[in-house]
Amino acid sequence: MADPRILIVDDEESMCQYLSILLEKDGYDVTAVQTGVEALGEMEREPFDVVISDIQMPKLNGIQLLKGIKAIDPNTPVIMLTAYASEQSAIEAVNLGAYSYLQKHCKNDEIKVAVRNAAALRHAKSENVKLKRELTSKRTKQKIIGQSAGMRAVYKMIDKIAATTATILITGESGTGKELIAKTIHERSERADKPFVAINCGAIPETLLESQLFGHVKGSFTGADRDHDGFCRQAEGGTIFLDEIGETPHAIQVKLLRMLQEREIYPVGSSKSVKTNLRVITATNRDLDVEVAEKRFRADLFYRLNVIPIELPPLRSRQDDIPLLADHFLRMHLADYPGTVGQAMEDDALSALLRYDWPGNVRELENVIERSSIIREGDKIACVDLPAGISEPDADGAARLNLLGSHITLEEVERQHILSVLESVGGHKKRAADILEINPSTLYRKLLRYGVNTQQDEELDDGRVDALTEDDHELVTI
Repeated sequence: MADPRILIVDDEESMCQYLSILLEKDGYDVTAVQTGVEALGEMEREPFDVVISDIQMPKLNGIQLLKGIKAIDPNTPVIMLTAYASEQSAIEAVNLGAYSYLQKHCKNDEIKVAVRNAAALRHAKSENVKLKRELTSKRTKQKIIGQSAGMRAVYKMIDKIAATTATILITGESGTGKELIAKTIHERSERADKPFVAINCGAIPETLLESQLFGHVKGSFTGADRDHDGFCRQAEGGTIFLDEIGETPHAIQVKLLRMLQEREIYPVGSSKSVKTNLRVITATNRDLDVEVAEKRFRADLFYRLNVIPIELPPLRSRQDDIPLLADHFLRMHLADYPGTVGQAMEDDALSALLRYDWPGNVRELENVIERSSIIREGDKIACVDLPAGISEPDADGAARLNLLGSHITLEEVERQHILSVLESVGGHKKRAADILEINPSTLYRKLLRYGVNTQQDEELDDGRVDALTEDDHELVTI
């Protein structure tokens, strides 16, 4: 175990030096600052196992600092230093959640014992949280179905980021399971015992969105007959999930940016800010790079949201997962399901599921399984029980299945399709990108990979070409 990290806060430099020397001799990793503002800055950068703070300090006193520390990390033990054991402010500090208080001129052994016990408490709490997270991990991993390469990359990312407080942006087509990923991250974080509040920003009328997010005070508008907390305050201490963030109007984007930067919100009709302590996870099926370039989404907000991006693959690119998902949904919707896909579904039905493109992704597959399990005529789901668009593929779908069946990779199919479309429009790359429904910059990068000459192309976005990276997961719809 690493040496416990101690933060000392005292406006007297001599006191900081004295405590630093005393605790460093006992093997602690000590950081000392002389103002409460500096202390909060240190707390926001990295966690400490114990904080020792003077009560009487200018500008931000010990009581105010204690409240700030508890807002950042409620599990951090805080030991308050006071001139007199009976001082009222010291007693108030304990009532507000301080671990204990010590007189400034107490014995060295008393300081060491208090710090040792506080550090042990912190360690015990951290181990408890870690154990809860591991247990939750075992439960929640079963909810996300799939073993394809794309999904394994998602699992790996969740393992890395769940325990952090970083803001996350989940991208992917509608129906790929963005909310499930957000909920899994929350359940595996240290905030798992706090609320998870999910909001679809595109489903709430613009006139109500600000009030729903940030709350309002009584009388702030017609019909506001009482105070309303709003979703952000309802998620206090936990996680707020903002789905379809790309559909939020500019006025709301400004307020979301302030919430992320200042960790505070203003309820509608109030001039007083309210501090917030929550993790923000957002999701969108839009290309926010394009939205920013076309001035529909604020660049500064995008950079704040896109700290850790997670891209969910569409179902058409994870064909191996379709039987696993079908099995999962059969267990959910078929009461007499005997236990394997083959026992509950005819081969022709499973083949039809495998060759379909799934524009609605996992959500569409679940709906199809539920519908088919209800209307089936026999003991098993047959191809005739599936919707016509799935049971009777068009010629293009059959051709595509033949290509896949002859061991041609999805990337090769995509390459052939792109070059075919490009040839059909006489090499006009902007028009080809429009037909393929991908960004011109994405087409540019793919053509570079295929060795197609793009040096003389003046149609593509000249402002973003230099910023392209090798990692571009946007797939062409074939």
